[in-house]
Amino acid sequence: MSDPKPPSIIVFDVNETLLDITTLEPLFNRVFGDRQVLREWFSALVLYSQTMTLSGLYTPFGELGVGALRMTADIHKVDIGDDDIAELKKRMSTMPAHPDAIPALTRLIDAGFRLVTLTNSASGASPTPLEKAGLNHFFERTFSIEETGKFKPAPETYRLVAKALSVETSDLCLVACHLWDTIGAQAAGCRGAFVTRPNNAILTAPGVPLPDLVAAELTDLVDQIIGCR
Repeated sequence: MSDPKPPSIIVFDVNETLLDITTLEPLFNRVFGDRQVLREWFSALVLYSQTMTLSGLYTPFGELGVGALRMTADIHKVDIGDDDIAELKKRMSTMPAHPDAIPALTRLIDAGFRLVTLTNSASGASPTPLEKAGLNHFFERTFSIEETGKFKPAPETYRLVAKALSVETSDLCLVACHLWDTIGAQAAGCRGAFVTRPNNAILTAPGVPLPDLVAAELTDLVDQIIGCR
């Protein structure tokens, strides 16, 4: 973060960055006989959410998740029943926080940062996944991309947060474990802080912006953010 004015508002991605999606693995192990199919499904979910946005279309993230599960099942030639769909929805709504989430968020609050979330998931009735995970009280606002009808990394999603908070995108720093998310945030004028959760890594290629900050643990990333003030 070389800018002389460091960001005052930290915007957190939710799924996988704060909440642990590996708790979905038992479903994929039972249905496919391989827990790693979770990654195939999640990659398809992200791919087709972005495809919908590029095509000028919109379907809620949860419904795309169900469709991606059925598609993955078709590819692997296994049957998916209503009970499997119900289990997916239940597990997605009850993902626990990563162990480093509460310590990291506490440090940011103690340092005087404002915290919000921005997720591809649609907003829902209380208790929300963040509430169930014990994280909701750290955030002054929780934003869903459904207000724009576009999925991240569309620039409108990050600008939504800046407009709602009456700040510039340069006042925001997005924290995410998905490089496509930090790339989108940086392209929209935000800073990008990348936590390298398992199955996520840096992409080095011409024209691809590297994150402003990188760490393997959220607590270490937060220490870097605080140190830039």
